[in-house]
Amino acid sequence: MSTTHPATPPEPVTFAVMRHRWDTISFLHWPYDVDEVQRHLPHGLDVEPWDGRAWIGLVPFEMHVGGPAGPLMVRFPETNVRTYVVGPDGRPGVWFFSLDAASAAAVTVARASWRLPYFWSRMSIDREGDRVLYRARRRARQPRDVGHELTVVPSDELSDVGEFEHYLTARFTLWNVVAGQLMRTQADHPPWRLRAATLVESRDDLVAAAGLSAPVGEPIVHYSDGTDVRIGAPHRVRR
Repeated sequence: MSTTHPATPPEPVTFAVMRHRWDTISFLHWPYDVDEVQRHLPHGLDVEPWDGRAWIGLVPFEMHVGGPAGPLMVRFPETNVRTYVVGPDGRPGVWFFSLDAASAAAVTVARASWRLPYFWSRMSIDREGDRVLYRARRRARQPRDVGHELTVVPSDELSDVGEFEHYLTARFTLWNVVAGQLMRTQADHPPWRLRAATLVESRDDLVAAAGLSAPVGEPIVHYSDGTDVRIGAPHRVRR
């Protein structure tokens, strides 16, 4: 591999344009054929494989959003479908195929500013004993009957977190395209405190709705109670 994946950001955010908290977050990952995933990426981004495979993540969590200072004012469930890429400047990062959120305002702002593929969905995150239940269903005027019902059971915190876990979870660069231009945005947060987890119930349409083949087999699952995040300003990168 040409890149390494530390638990901390290689490029800290010096000035945050917004702050997030990502709570009650589960990471579900499946291996995919590199060529299949590469076909869905814009010019200038390349799949960053692990052991010769691309990896697709389905990541549900509770998002908290605030300005550069002050309290976090808004919170809502969100789920993203993503993969891992390297940009033309060599930076590894994440590419989002879709992001579903329960906040109409957040969807509108993210589509208008970052041009991210957000969808307004009915969503909930509930706990039943040691189980975490994530539900999502896209609203009208969008592809209907698309969503997920996931039940995850977190267990003990991982004492040995290796580079593969960092590859899947410690992603500090967002790649996207705005008006035909490739952009990158840096994020900064402490190392994840990852817990082992089991997926005990799963129904998902979001991966297939992104144009990918349906996941095959059981995913690799991780869970975290959450972390605080600082988001920097986006920058144009020449392809």
